[in-house]
Amino acid sequence: MTSRTYSRNIEIKPHMEFPAGMRRIALGVEYAGAEFNGFQRQVSTSNTVQGKLEFGLSRIANEPITLVCAGRTDAGVHATGQIVHFDTYAERPDRAWIEGVNTKMPAEVRVHWVKEVGPSFHARFSATSRVYRYVIHATRVRSALLRHQVSWVTAPLELALMAEAGASLVGRHDFSAYRAAQCQSKSPVREIESLRFFTQGPLIVMEIKANAFLHHMVRNIAGVMIEIGKGVKPVSWAAELLAGRDRSKAAMTASPFGLYLVDVTYPQCFDLPQMPLGPVFLNC
Repeated sequence: MTSRTYSRNIEIKPHMEFPAGMRRIALGVEYAGAEFNGFQRQVSTSNTVQGKLEFGLSRIANEPITLVCAGRTDAGVHATGQIVHFDTYAERPDRAWIEGVNTKMPAEVRVHWVKEVGPSFHARFSATSRVYRYVIHATRVRSALLRHQVSWVTAPLELALMAEAGASLVGRHDFSAYRAAQCQSKSPVREIESLRFFTQGPLIVMEIKANAFLHHMVRNIAGVMIEIGKGVKPVSWAAELLAGRDRSKAAMTASPFGLYLVDVTYPQCFDLPQMPLGPVFLNC
């Protein structure tokens, strides 16, 4: 690993102790992604989740704050279990990092918990797995209330077919057929630990856990599963695409609105707070 530059131009190498007075803070964050141009800060727009959080945290800390996140979600994608960390010299009570920051946030972003961690913790590189849920509403008429919270499909979906197809993607594979053309990852190999489907009232949920994900990987898998659930494609299509490694032969990328980053797992030594897997309307 290379060294990284932090606020106040202090360069901290991996496993180095912090300078006197510096501390690392981890936060659990929820946001409604439909209102933002993705999580990651961008030069072209200030309307990103990272930009809003860094602004609020900088105001509370009274110094510039730069965030690191567990997963850089795209425009329209939501999170109920995003984890971020930042380094600061500011000494503040926990309520300042939660309630104080939340007063600086738009209604679509909320900090739920805070924990001071050591220099060995890294929101991205310390994570051992990430869990996403993709929520589908299969109905003839689109819901007015859920239009940005779920992915809408007009045709009925056969859950058993989707579950059977999803099982073929579990394990360590080359997911070239399931990543975006603009994906910048050096390797297309990822390991899916689990992929399951369940229903909550009229909603169908695809829950997927992996060590890491490629760009648009979950949405591309969802697009394939939807075609199989409709009966347009056979169950074997998911495995055939995987083996063929050709993105151009797969389904369209599914809507971002149904996608949620719901959990990030870390080694137990960090003892981070646990939140119920979201979104909240699935826990009712």
